[in-house]
Amino acid sequence: MATLLVAGFMNLIDVTIVNVAIPSLQRAFDATDSQIEWVVAIYILTFALLLLPMGRLGDVIGRRRMFIAGVCVFTFGSALCGLAPTVYGLVAARVVQGIGGAMMTPQTLAIVPALFAPKERGLAFALFGLSAGLASVTGPVLGGFLIESNISGLDWRPIFLVNVPVGILAVLAALKFVPALPGNKGLEIDGVGIALAAVTTLLVMFPLIEGRQIGWPVWIFVMMIAALPMLYVFIRWQRYRAAAGRAQLLPVTLFRNRNFMLGTGLVMLLFAGVPGFFLVLAILLQIGNGFTPLESGLTTIPFPVGVLCASLAAGRMGNRFLRQRISAGGLLLATCMVILPFVTPQATGEITRTAFILPLFLGGLGLGTAISPLFNTVLSQVADSDTGSASGALQSFQQLGGALGLAVMGQLFFSHIAAAMQGGGDRVPVYSDALQMALLFSTTTFIALALLVWRLPAPGAQKLDKRQAA
Repeated sequence: MATLLVAGFMNLIDVTIVNVAIPSLQRAFDATDSQIEWVVAIYILTFALLLLPMGRLGDVIGRRRMFIAGVCVFTFGSALCGLAPTVYGLVAARVVQGIGGAMMTPQTLAIVPALFAPKERGLAFALFGLSAGLASVTGPVLGGFLIESNISGLDWRPIFLVNVPVGILAVLAALKFVPALPGNKGLEIDGVGIALAAVTTLLVMFPLIEGRQIGWPVWIFVMMIAALPMLYVFIRWQRYRAAAGRAQLLPVTLFRNRNFMLGTGLVMLLFAGVPGFFLVLAILLQIGNGFTPLESGLTTIPFPVGVLCASLAAGRMGNRFLRQRISAGGLLLATCMVILPFVTPQATGEITRTAFILPLFLGGLGLGTAISPLFNTVLSQVADSDTGSASGALQSFQQLGGALGLAVMGQLFFSHIAAAMQGGGDRVPVYSDALQMALLFSTTTFIALALLVWRLPAPGAQKLDKRQAA
């Protein structure tokens, strides 16, 4: 269990560390805004697109074998990130990291039933939640400390290189302690479905991230429009595979479940406002207000502390008041987004770090309050036979929502800065105004979540008909 937790912790902490390092990376490579967005977004996209097929591949070749391979790939990708000579090399290395993360993450949860009796699994899954909370708290501080220490003059590179010894340790521990779990080579993987999903996603993401940088030419809009017919082709292909009795990337039974599709949309709304928020906040603190990476990381700690507190409380509440908790979580997150512009300097005055404690803690409470009941409520809308596929699909759409929100918030934030700087605006209020523009998007998504969750039936309020259950 410790081996699985170490690997999961390494993956999760890498996400939070990168947010603190973004301004340092931008300065080191003299990177454009869109290039910096790709450093974050490409990992999320790769992870999201491969999560389902890699989980399936683990079932085929064996979960321990897939887990070890995933840790090796992630560790290798981390080394490439730490040695990247250019921003393009870093983006490519982040793809390798994303592949490794997608390989090992589904296996960590899938191995638990093989290790523990049913009565012990609750504690095992709770440890995963605790690990995620600790990673989110540790990441910003560790990232800031490593960058500010400038170990051997390496600047930001140790935030990636630190994964190398940890990854090697995880591989050795897995070889010794994790039991060999045979795979089922008769299972099939939908390669065409993976390719169609990847193309559809890129047709949306590339224009949103690159469009402003290259002046919004006509072909950028053509790309976004082309995503719709490509999505149609993907759905038709999944239906064809279902009719032929073959494996699908996203089971057709889930497409036909309106409540599940609505719930998937709510998951995307929740996570659309989070990664982009931390990206623009890190840039506001470090570039807009001169914070060091460590000061930036320490400033954001109230948010993961709030997540951790809410997650512990959620365990005690169990399955009670699920929709009420989701709605309350969305409103708490929206409250955080509304308060933040009032604590950022609107003139040349200095920023007050303590002013961020309350709004960020409220935001963390909101996220921690909403996550568990949201997944529980959405998964309660599907038949037992589809729960595994639905769980994997939700995680993938969670990541896609994060990537989409990152692109939109980055577009709002950087566009405002570019326009204001051309007009000779002062740096501090310009970055504060840009943050306010970006937060309009996240505020809207969180309020929409709080309202739309009431469109979902309460768990247990409806029974699936016999055909769907079958």
